[in-house]
Amino acid sequence: MMYTTKIGRYSRPSTGQPNQRGSTLLVALVMLVLLTLMAISANNSTTSSIQVVGNAQYREEANAAAQQAIENVISSNFTANPTAAATAASTTVSFGAASYNVTVATPICTSSVAITNGELNPTTNPADKNCLASGTGNNTGIIGATGTAVATAQSWCYKQKWDISATVTDANTGANTTLHQGVFTKVPVGTGCP
Repeated sequence: MMYTTKIGRYSRPSTGQPNQRGSTLLVALVMLVLLTLMAISANNSTTSSIQVVGNAQYREEANAAAQQAIENVISSNFTANPTAAATAASTTVSFGAASYNVTVATPICTSSVAITNGELNPTTNPADKNCLASGTGNNTGIIGATGTAVATAQSWCYKQKWDISATVTDANTGANTTLHQGVFTKVPVGTGCP
């Protein structure tokens, strides 16, 4: 018996699977690139969101610092000396690591209107009592012949409207804001509206 050898190309027995020739590697590399791009995009989006939230926080802190300075002016007797009240309220306000320089402008009186007795209610607002004349005063024009206040008579107070503004700057965060607040206040007759 003699054995014969076939020389030629080796062929595998058929198992029903086609030759893959590296396609799995190519698909895996494409998927890896796509996942990498998605991770980079998510990282950039998160970084941008953190910056937006940080800027919003600095803006709100700057507004709070300005509001605090304005409240300091309002709580003082600023109508007597507006410039001194603004100078006293100008300060540095700190929130955590950020410090905000607050400059309060001199309050500006925008209007002054006489108040009649009919606009006052001393029973619910004790401050209105200072605007009515004493019942023991003679010929004040405030108390009528029956001993009651004359509603159309001018009281001893004016209602003034003031504009108070505060400007905030911070060199570290770059936050800048100017906040205006209108204030109505009752002042004695004769108080000027500069």
